[in-house]
Amino acid sequence: MATSINKQWWKESVIYQIYPRSFNDSNGDGVGDLPGIIEKLDYLQHLGIDVIWLCPFYSSPNDDNGYDISNYYGVLDEFGTIEDVEKLLEEAKKRNIKIIIDLVVNHSSDEHQWFVESRKSKDNPYRDYYIWHPPVDGKAPNNWVSFFSGSAWQLDEATGEYYLHLFTKKQPDLNWENDNLRKEIYDMMHFWLQKGVAGFRMDVIPLISKKPNLPSFPAGFDGNFPEFYASGPRVHEFLKEMNREVLSKYDIMTVGEGIGVKPEEVNAYVGQSSNELNMVFHFGHMFLDRQTDDMLEWKQWSLVEFKEVFEKWEKALGNEGWGSLFLGNHDFPRIVSRFGDDETYRVESAKLIGTLLFTLKGTPYIYQGDEIGMTNVAYENMDDYNDVQTLNAFKEFLANGGSAEAFLPKAHLSSRDNARTPVQWDNSSQAGFTTGTPWLKVNPNHKEINVAEAVEDENSIFNYYRKLIQLRKRHEVLVYGETEIIDKPNTKIYAYTRTLEDKQVLVVLNFNVENTEFQLPQNLAAKVEADKVMLSNYPVVPHTGKDKLSLKPYEGRVYLLF
Repeated sequence: MATSINKQWWKESVIYQIYPRSFNDSNGDGVGDLPGIIEKLDYLQHLGIDVIWLCPFYSSPNDDNGYDISNYYGVLDEFGTIEDVEKLLEEAKKRNIKIIIDLVVNHSSDEHQWFVESRKSKDNPYRDYYIWHPPVDGKAPNNWVSFFSGSAWQLDEATGEYYLHLFTKKQPDLNWENDNLRKEIYDMMHFWLQKGVAGFRMDVIPLISKKPNLPSFPAGFDGNFPEFYASGPRVHEFLKEMNREVLSKYDIMTVGEGIGVKPEEVNAYVGQSSNELNMVFHFGHMFLDRQTDDMLEWKQWSLVEFKEVFEKWEKALGNEGWGSLFLGNHDFPRIVSRFGDDETYRVESAKLIGTLLFTLKGTPYIYQGDEIGMTNVAYENMDDYNDVQTLNAFKEFLANGGSAEAFLPKAHLSSRDNARTPVQWDNSSQAGFTTGTPWLKVNPNHKEINVAEAVEDENSIFNYYRKLIQLRKRHEVLVYGETEIIDKPNTKIYAYTRTLEDKQVLVVLNFNVENTEFQLPQNLAAKVEADKVMLSNYPVVPHTGKDKLSLKPYEGRVYLLF
């Protein structure tokens, strides 16, 4: 099938996300830093990645681990200096690695100079940089809730008014209706692009435009407040202006955290003719196992629903937009603990999940440590947790009569600290992350799961990821090919073809802990032979029958069919 291809370097790239605090500590203070990242660039080059997405390194009081920025031009002392940023960009460039950085402009820190001024008086020139509202009947202006529990409004005694904070009370929301604020943001973006960054990952960007008059949740509200807050009436106007004033002037990539964005809305953000962003992260698959009204409660996820999400988003994007492929990041549990089996079949299921990530259509993102199969951590005490979302939920749980013992299993499953434990570089006492005391306890399983062993083991998850990346770079069909799912109702197997002109690849993934047979469609059966396997996480055995594949637990295969 002939396909119109709009080739771009960011479509063909593999992106690796670094959470600086947990990546590598160069000076023994227990906190990862920019020089520590520089030390590991050769490792990332060996893995084969093209782009680093660097989470916030800016000046911050760290109420939300750097997503509360007090100076957009400054670097947090723990992480290094502006000179370290410049050296990181220079050293990455030597290795043909680009760097994109987080753009966090829905909110700032309450310690940012803008907010320090804004809260001084109602007639301060910076007052309108934030969203202020007088009390309504002596209470908060509406019933909005924070993503991190409790009301989204905080009363400020100095002026007797409330300010909006969709995240922590130390993260006041910026008022994008203010022309001067937007200009200051664009100037800051130019500053970093002129330093040499290759683009931005835009934090919660659909939230920057608020609903007019800030209406309360309606009666019978279903609890989906991300969708309620997202895509306000001026969001596309603001993003088009940003593109016109900043983004269009550079050869860069942009990816928005598409919180609350529906499939039918996505091309308004990323379509070729939208002149806004290149990609968004959608979360359709990331909440299949979460209860809508209680994000600490989990339910069994369904492979059929999982397939439907990816198919729906790829169809919605069509040839007009482009997708992002991710299964985990700094805000979610570890992918092998969530979508695989982190005990008996940790290696096999981690490879299976990696196969999915690199063979679907879209740009793949690896979160640090997933390339070695790092798992969730189960701290024995709530005092070991750091994540503000987890700790706020814990306080609320206790206030409602719960106990620490009852809450711990919830934290084990859902805490963002699962993804934030330090990267496990070796089997030494602090996993080779630091010579000091780490800011967050390392996962005890670093003795068995670490980079040093993975790099040397030719059958490791790390070396399988390297093969997947090389495969994607060699075969354009794995980048630009159209996807067709086979046997959608199958509850155990995720199978699909990728087709580009006369080239075709078949991917068969057994998301099951048992041996499973898969019936091949007639039109493919004759083409599928063991010697056509491009990659598999098990040695491939002969087929059980002409039109059947026999797959081991969490087995994945990629066949070349041309």
